Amino acid sequence: MATEAGLLPHVVIVGGGFGGLGAARALRRLNVRITLIDKTNHHLFQPLLYQVATAMLMPGQIAAPIRQVLSSHRRANVLLGEVEGIDSENREVIVKTPEHGAIRVGYDFLVIATGVQHSYFGHDEFERNAPGMKTMADATKVRNKVLHAFEAAEGEPDRAAREAMLTFVLVGGGPTGVEMAGAIAELARLTMKEDFRRIDPQQTRILLVEAGPRVLGGFHPDLSTKVAQRLTSMGVEVLTGHAVEQIDDEGVTVGGERIAARTVIWTAGVTPSPVARWLNAPADRAGRVRVRYDLSVPGAPEIFVIGDVAAYEQDGRPLPGVAQVAMQMGAHVARTLAARLHNDAPPPPFHYVDKGSMAVVGRNYAVFQRGDIRLEGYFAFVMWSLIHVLFLALPNLRVSVFLQWVWSYFSGQRGSRLIVETPAAAAEEPVEVIRS
Repeated sequence: MATEAGLLPHVVIVGGGFGGLGAARALRRLNVRITLIDKTNHHLFQPLLYQVATAMLMPGQIAAPIRQVLSSHRRANVLLGEVEGIDSENREVIVKTPEHGAIRVGYDFLVIATGVQHSYFGHDEFERNAPGMKTMADATKVRNKVLHAFEAAEGEPDRAAREAMLTFVLVGGGPTGVEMAGAIAELARLTMKEDFRRIDPQQTRILLVEAGPRVLGGFHPDLSTKVAQRLTSMGVEVLTGHAVEQIDDEGVTVGGERIAARTVIWTAGVTPSPVARWLNAPADRAGRVRVRYDLSVPGAPEIFVIGDVAAYEQDGRPLPGVAQVAMQMGAHVARTLAARLHNDAPPPPFHYVDKGSMAVVGRNYAVFQRGDIRLEGYFAFVMWSLIHVLFLALPNLRVSVFLQWVWSYFSGQRGSRLIVETPAAAAEEPVEVIRS
């Protein structure tokens, strides 16, 4: 161990998302060395990925280099690589690096915050025709797919084929699906309504398919109903109570009905990275590691699992996989390590403080819920905008996104309506899944 060599305790953090970066920042005041390992060199603000996918924002506006975020933290190092396993007996993380192959990184304490990837509920064949959105590469490919659909329709002489090209199906009625549906509706009916000569983008058909009884199942039914009504008023067809049965090159099958659609986007389930297998640790049905009251792994007090890969129950229910949970978990791990290193009493068991849930549906409309407090409409939209700007990782990103939103709000124009690679190349290239 590093401490046996007379060095500062070494804390290794796997994952540069909200949980991992939050832990690294919270550990700044501790006298420890930190190594943060991630497959990419940037921290991604995932809640705004859908805006990259619908050409509102450019990729660089929602991502920050991890090294820049931690530049003032002199004892923090960043390692670019993909974790392939963990040797908990020898306290080493096995990392595949781009230049040096597999290496081993020793640790005194380990914090795992690797996040989730798409889950197709046993139908992995859907991925080929229904990309999801968890990475910057995913969002860029979806943007290419969406924009190319309009370009292809403009040059398509056959009416049925043209209608299929202008039909968009989103699978999953959670916040991402709802926000994406609203954004595509505005892109077609507002931003691009005057841009084409042979097609009318306002005739675009958008379907949001949800297997459950209502969209935004985690929100109060009243808010779910109002969001569905809002989407309907924007021209989105909301189909609830029906799961997608088939997805192929020509469209989808929902409730036995065949829908011709060339653009299908997966906004449904997710599955955690294989942390439980790495650690040989107990997991819940979803594959998340069951952690103790201090977020450590049973039988391995030096290993902590946080964020979307941690199964932690509070008030008899598992905590949701949202950014606020991950950030609060990261801060709690830092407090626990501070107590251990200073031989102080441990902090109380982790307790998540719900600061509310939000979803936006186009301009001027959002919903907010916190306990018994429920808001919808313009004021919630302003709240959503301010909160999302403030939580971007760097000041320059906050300014850039704010100015872009102001411009788009008053002009109706989007910031990045560019197809950056040929549709053929985008279709042939496999969707990259980032696992830190």
